[in-house]
Amino acid sequence: MSNTIQIYILAIVSFLVGTSEYIISGILDSISESLGITIAAAGQFITIFSLVYAIFTPILMALTAGMDRRKVMIYSLGLFTLGNIFAFVLPGYELFIISRMIMALGAGMVVVTALTIAEKNASKGKQGSAIATVVMGFTASLIIGVPLGRMVSDVFGWKAVFAGISLLGLLAMVVISLTIPKTQGDKPVPLLQQLTLLKKPSVARGLAITFFWLGGYSVAYTYLSPYLLNISGVSDNLLSGVLLIFGIASLVGSKFGGFSTDRLGVRFTLISGMTLHIIMLVLLSLVTHSYVGVLIILVLWSFAAWSSGPTQQYHLATIVPESSGVLLGLNQSMMQLAMAAGAGIGGIFVEKVSLSSITWLGASGVAIAIVLATVASRSTSKKVGESNVVQNQDFKVSMRE
Repeated sequence: MSNTIQIYILAIVSFLVGTSEYIISGILDSISESLGITIAAAGQFITIFSLVYAIFTPILMALTAGMDRRKVMIYSLGLFTLGNIFAFVLPGYELFIISRMIMALGAGMVVVTALTIAEKNASKGKQGSAIATVVMGFTASLIIGVPLGRMVSDVFGWKAVFAGISLLGLLAMVVISLTIPKTQGDKPVPLLQQLTLLKKPSVARGLAITFFWLGGYSVAYTYLSPYLLNISGVSDNLLSGVLLIFGIASLVGSKFGGFSTDRLGVRFTLISGMTLHIIMLVLLSLVTHSYVGVLIILVLWSFAAWSSGPTQQYHLATIVPESSGVLLGLNQSMMQLAMAAGAGIGGIFVEKVSLSSITWLGASGVAIAIVLATVASRSTSKKVGESNVVQNQDFKVSMRE
């Protein structure tokens, strides 16, 4: 089987994980009403998922580093599927929290392993596009998973969504076992040694970019459904369609991000995408009760936000190439910490300030990411310049000799 087909299979698996995580924001009001909790409290289901994902993924990846990647993928999918089964059958708020934690334990390993396999199997010069394809699967959950989950929830109840994900998870385990070849793991790297990478300024800046970019996105996205219903003036019967269009734009943005990274470079793709991201968040707060206007802003916001995803993944993988797998794992943890922080801080602002404040708060986070990306870009350019000077000096010395 060709590498391209294998990468698309990995993208489909990432889609399942993304659906399980993001679906909460699409059915936030239904969960809130069913469990008798506030919108802000329901939003913390994303925080819990993200925190468990962020904290335990590096630990589990370190423990399984030497294992065959296909085997790790199958075991991780099994744990992820079990969490979704529990979410469907177990009643109540507390047991749903436990289900989300189990989902997250499996989900983190699934995504990092998928990214690692894609990066290793990609043709030379196409690593950015390969990573973008897997990320595209993750973001495709916004296109199909979230709006479809909303429709399933309206008809069968929100718990039925997790029953469907469970069945697809079992199918994915079979497909992976039949299509993905054995892939050698990396040399085990102790967790403490992984964390020493954070001492490198370039790594710390890169991960900080992820945190503020995705944290700014998460602040607004977590509460998007109630925001559109109560602030933007989108009617309930149009919400699923709006979420579908929003998701399609994220898919296009993710694929464009990979293409632009390979053709135009990290700096241009990252900074231009995040600049558009900020502009759209600000405009979303200003344009209300105009279905067409709100829809255009949402499309451009989603496109801009997700164009940064594969670019940032590739950026981290190239900072320390010999530790690309470790950095991809750390970046996944940082992404989930950002999602947790965004959902948590957003919930505080929704309760203490107003629902309409989340777009301005999100824009502020992305603005910090732009500053960090600019500093990182200048630092890289300076190092390249110094390297060229040294090479020229060595060349002159060798000529004299």
